[in-house]
Amino acid sequence: VQLVESGGGSVQAGESLRLACDVSGYTSSSYCVAWFRQAPGKEREGVARISKYGTTKYAESVKGRFTISEDNANDTRYLQMNRLTPEDNAQYYCAAGPRGVCYSRTFDPRNYDYWGQGTQVTVSS
Repeated sequence: VQLVESGGGSVQAGESLRLACDVSGYTSSSYCVAWFRQAPGKEREGVARISKYGTTKYAESVKGRFTISEDNANDTRYLQMNRLTPEDNAQYYCAAGPRGVCYSRTFDPRNYDYWGQGTQVTVSS
């Protein structure tokens, strides 16, 4: 299984970025994909996740600003990030896990078996 993120970069506060996660090699027909982020000195935190059937969950800190979506035909998941703030500065990771993980009450990185290499998002004020 391989996950490849793209789309990170440097922006000003209030601007937008869209991250993409290309998933390949997952043998199951349905699985859960999530975006996590990790800032220096902080724990990795879940940002958003989406099931194969479009069920989504967001961290409170990004609700109303971030949108996770999917292109099943190309096995790509997107994270549209609007109204970015310096608090969003982090390395963003895409992760994939079994279908049931998408119905968990929490974002637990231990539930995800496969991870991308990460992409940096830098927001300046």
